[in-house]
Amino acid sequence: MGMSLAFHIVFAALGIGLPVLMAISEGLYLRRRRPVFLELSKRWSRGAAILFAVGAVSGTVLAFELGLLWPSFMEKAGAIIGMPFSLEGFAFFTEAIFLGLYLAGWNRLPPLLHWLCGVLVAVSGALSGIFVVTANAWMNAPAGFKIVDGKITDIDPIAAMLNPAAPHEVVHMTLAAFVATGFAVAAIHAFFLLRDRANVFHRNALGIALTLGCISAPLLMISGDFSARSVARLQPAKLAAMEAVYYTQTGAPLQIGGIPDDESRTTRYALTIPRGLSLLSTHDPNGKVIGLEQFPRNDWPNVRLVHWAFDLMVGSGTALFMLAIAVGWSAWKQRGVPDGKWLLRALVAAGPLGFLAIEAGWVVTELGRQPWIIYGVMRTKEAITPMGKIAIPFLVFTLLYVLLSVVVIYLLRRQFMQSEKPVSELLKTDA
Repeated sequence: MGMSLAFHIVFAALGIGLPVLMAISEGLYLRRRRPVFLELSKRWSRGAAILFAVGAVSGTVLAFELGLLWPSFMEKAGAIIGMPFSLEGFAFFTEAIFLGLYLAGWNRLPPLLHWLCGVLVAVSGALSGIFVVTANAWMNAPAGFKIVDGKITDIDPIAAMLNPAAPHEVVHMTLAAFVATGFAVAAIHAFFLLRDRANVFHRNALGIALTLGCISAPLLMISGDFSARSVARLQPAKLAAMEAVYYTQTGAPLQIGGIPDDESRTTRYALTIPRGLSLLSTHDPNGKVIGLEQFPRNDWPNVRLVHWAFDLMVGSGTALFMLAIAVGWSAWKQRGVPDGKWLLRALVAAGPLGFLAIEAGWVVTELGRQPWIIYGVMRTKEAITPMGKIAIPFLVFTLLYVLLSVVVIYLLRRQFMQSEKPVSELLKTDA
């Protein structure tokens, strides 16, 4: 299940971010009538179609795995979180319909109507992600039901969707998808721009992608602050694992890196910032932070993995935030798309960081909740299907994902490496 989620989340994030770039580009074409924006929309829409198809395959695998691997969880939680999954399916099919209209509608639909189809693809993609995230948020902060004599009663699906963890998870994940997609697409076009500095196509693509990524990056940092304070309130054990805090304390330091040791309850070799954690989690440098010693030992997450994943997420996000500042400063000085050689190289190097942060963030979200699958209600060991020989199905699914990855890379490479002649002809009127 972890392998499936790690694979699928990349396509889920791209499914949220890439249609936004596609819609922005066509909107610019309708306003400015520059052929380069039309060609960008067509290229990005073909990329979105490829990613949508593979995401649909990996998402279907996840749907089967929920029933096969977690029957006890689905039996208990299905009636509660069935609504967001149903709404996600509705959003998915809506996205598929309007993506089909968008791809088939070039020169068939009125320009404004065609652009609105693209906008609806972007909206449906975002809603699809939002509904799934609300279901995951419910696992972190269960709401909308009562337990009487060990049985779940008085189910309120709306209250379950609007659980206390939903706001910060939805905002943070959506912004993370925008940042990851924006900088990943920017990295691709920066690479080609380094090879041909006068290429108008890649320069305009870089400008649109950086706009999405650089606007979202500071907002992501703000939402991260909100998320940390929400986790401190809703899941104090998770926050303690994220920061490797073994003992409750006021004025808690922020620990970066290091090797947490559960036996000695210390973190060796960490870089510490005095009172940093209290300031971040409570907005008070003398605020109280609950430590892991407040919880039974068998309720602790894997502190080492959660702490390292959290540091990786924050480090990657901070690097992109600093890069966004550098891009904004350079764009302001040049009054246009920044094209300094070293900045373009930095963008290429930073391309994977957004998705690395997303993967690490989901490790924090999932492992930080352990040993609970429904926080405080149901343990993971109570929900999983007992399996003997798991190596063979795991190998089969892994090979499937490797094959799909190869196919995606091949198809996307064809999109970017195809003959530039048609583009050059289109751009003659832009020169």
